[in-house]
Amino acid sequence: MSIVLTDTAANRVQTFLANRGKGVGLRLGVRTSGCSGMAYVIEFADEIRDDDNVFDDKNVKIIVDRKSLVYLDGTEIDFVKEGLNEGFKFNNPNADNECGCGESFNV
Repeated sequence: MSIVLTDTAANRVQTFLANRGKGVGLRLGVRTSGCSGMAYVIEFADEIRDDDNVFDDKNVKIIVDRKSLVYLDGTEIDFVKEGLNEGFKFNNPNADNECGCGESFNV
């Protein structure tokens, strides 16, 4: 099982954490929502919980709860800029379909 970051995403997370001044890593999860059924949830983590799985990639801890891991295993997280917009992009091999905005998916 693994979740990885591109170099661009890892650099962006490291910069965010440094500017924030605290945090142990990036928390990634899913919730039921969005136009395709499941939505990605991403936030900075200040702690690691007992039921978390932790992946270390490019000096960044990626923290995922057990329930979300089944939907996220093998995902690559990228950080992209498209025109005036920028944000994290998920290359998830478990997703059968994604909505047009890329923020939700179904399996």
